[in-house]
Amino acid sequence: MDWIVQGFASALGWENLLVAVVGCFIGTLVGVLPGLGPTASVALLFPFTAMLTSSQVLIGLGGIYYGAMFGGAITAILLNIPGEVAAVPTAIEGYPLARQGRGGQTMVICMLSSFTGGLVAMVCLTFFAPLLADLALKFGPFEYLALMLFSLSCAAGLGGGSVAKGLASAFIGLMIATVGVDMNSSTYRLTFGSNLLLQGFDIVAIVVGLFGITEVLNGLSGAETLDTLGTGRKKFGSFLPNRKELSLAAPAAGAGAIVGTSLGILPGITPSVSAFISYSLAKRFGKEKEKFGKGAIEGCACAEASNNATAMAGFIPLMALGIPTGPVLAIVLAALIIQGVVPGPLMFTVYKDLSGTVIAAFFISNIILLILNIPLSGIWVRIANLPYRWLAPIILFLCILGSLVIRNSLFDLWTMMAFGILGFLARKVDFPIPPLVLGLILGNRLETYFRQTAVLGFDYIISRPVALAIVALAMVMVVVFSRVKPKITAPVAESKEPA
Repeated sequence: MDWIVQGFASALGWENLLVAVVGCFIGTLVGVLPGLGPTASVALLFPFTAMLTSSQVLIGLGGIYYGAMFGGAITAILLNIPGEVAAVPTAIEGYPLARQGRGGQTMVICMLSSFTGGLVAMVCLTFFAPLLADLALKFGPFEYLALMLFSLSCAAGLGGGSVAKGLASAFIGLMIATVGVDMNSSTYRLTFGSNLLLQGFDIVAIVVGLFGITEVLNGLSGAETLDTLGTGRKKFGSFLPNRKELSLAAPAAGAGAIVGTSLGILPGITPSVSAFISYSLAKRFGKEKEKFGKGAIEGCACAEASNNATAMAGFIPLMALGIPTGPVLAIVLAALIIQGVVPGPLMFTVYKDLSGTVIAAFFISNIILLILNIPLSGIWVRIANLPYRWLAPIILFLCILGSLVIRNSLFDLWTMMAFGILGFLARKVDFPIPPLVLGLILGNRLETYFRQTAVLGFDYIISRPVALAIVALAMVMVVVFSRVKPKITAPVAESKEPA
């Protein structure tokens, strides 16, 4: 455990601490804005991590991710405006509590529950991820190919819309990743004679366009609705929960943390999905079932613990295997690859100091969120009430700057705008974007492992039972998701419908 102790010593350095504080602050700031959830906030801000070290990239993006997750809970409780889908259960139960003058206690309960969820997942990250990484050292190219196929199948299954649309989205992402010069044969692929396409599409420009520009267009198209949301602020009340509230919230938060951590390791399970699953379990097995829908503190506690645990647990397969479980962590993976660090089994051997620093900084970031959000809650509510037409130019400026900061190319700027329009149209027809992003980022590595597996031949393939089992499981998951997905995603879909 010396590497964890050294990690805390490094994380408490003023530079890393400053990155954690700024990341948590900016993440919460973006999280309180309706529509701009964790994915959009990380996509907007990760181009500006180019001047940071690899450990600071993970610390900063992790802080933004967790801050954005909780930022949505603040406005969900006080204004009945979920900053993103994972905060919908919190709005269902938290807003009635705020109307009763218990907004302060509810916010503190949610903060403590989020901290509990993050802590449980972080313990698993500390002790389970190194074991998983040791196991992964025995993996060959076929095992990694199978894991990536499994990740893509899960993301496609839970990506929104139908499973067929999810698979199509992942395939499009893989095809975009092939544009440019093939590094193995030096042949041109899908360049159509254009010199601009020889280097391929820049991941940064595509991600910023798909999430940043899309959010701007979506926000402006519904600006009138956004401007009128949240009128009538509710009272905070006391910030100190009473003994009964704590006794109800503690077991609910513990259960939500366990469920969120367990689900967060699986590819395709986003915090919003785990939050709804945990909320459904609490609604069925809670102590005060009659209060659900009218202001149940158990519902807030379990949902917040679950979504934060899922967000943290996603770093286990990312750091141990190099496999992102969702679009946010796919963006984090891209940022690390740009830094020259490829997450995988070597994270806990060659990059052990980096891993220790990051895990320690995640713990510190959760404490920072506790300290930061209670005194600043009033400010967040005022920001959430700003008209979207004031925020759109700022977001657009960040998008333009972010697309130019990596390669300083006008082609990347036009790429960003084009994918922003495509993302906006895709959202209108319920075509999922996360599988496309995952396919885009995993595309080159998946192709490499596929080539290596093909060279080793059929005898090698049939001699790897673990990989064959994972491939079979990937196909089973596609079938399962096609059958049970409507039951899983129905609450999420209902939450997006206008009231």
